[in-house]
Amino acid sequence: MSLIHFTKYQGTGNDFIIIDNSSSQIHNISLETIKKLCDRRFGIGADGLILIERSITTDFNMNYFNSDGSKSFCGNGSRCAVHFANRIGLISNETKFEAIDGVHFASIFDKDISIQMRSVSKIENLKNDFVLNTGSPHFVKISEDISSKHIREFGKSIRYSDDFSKEGINVNLMNLLGENLIEIATYERGVEDETLSCGTGATACAIILNELTPIEGSRSVNVNVKGGRLTVNYNYNEGNYTNISLSGPAIPVFNGTIEI
Repeated sequence: MSLIHFTKYQGTGNDFIIIDNSSSQIHNISLETIKKLCDRRFGIGADGLILIERSITTDFNMNYFNSDGSKSFCGNGSRCAVHFANRIGLISNETKFEAIDGVHFASIFDKDISIQMRSVSKIENLKNDFVLNTGSPHFVKISEDISSKHIREFGKSIRYSDDFSKEGINVNLMNLLGENLIEIATYERGVEDETLSCGTGATACAIILNELTPIEGSRSVNVNVKGGRLTVNYNYNEGNYTNISLSGPAIPVFNGTIEI
């Protein structure tokens, strides 16, 4: 076993274990180890694990694992990874990094981190519910009830439905509060529970707001999540969403060491 240094981060309540693996001290981390590290009773506790690794073409690679060991892209995790990489001197305030869904650009503004998200053009309308991919697949339903009880029950029913059970899908309930203000709750696949925040989910819901009340050109949407507030900016033109960015805080909580 090896003694590994880590930092615990949270971005609007979405929490992560981040490890500097640029020296490749961790090889082929097992599902069992990931689950143990993320376990809130028998490990450190987190929604996901992030390994910061070397990249040939960008400043670093963000290797992200959900708490069940599955891989995906994570918007809030990316923001925390950028803050961590800057904190250890790996990057400046402007950076380019790799993730499972491709290359992302990011900027640091004090405690707020803004990351560029993938463009979106394909949105499926399922009887006024919506499915789209913002780096991870999302199902969005309009609902005034975004309670934990509702999102857990509804989220599980959609995530494990015949249409989505094989690959899994993240599920969001979205309540409209104003022209550019929404509140959401998210059930995350890989965590298999509600999380206090989901960056790709906030992005998906901000885009769906524009599907409901279209505005051509640039738009800035504030998204209230259970753990705080995120801001999503984008340009919309003829069904295409480009120049999408996700912004919000990334906070280091504590440092520690653990044997793995």
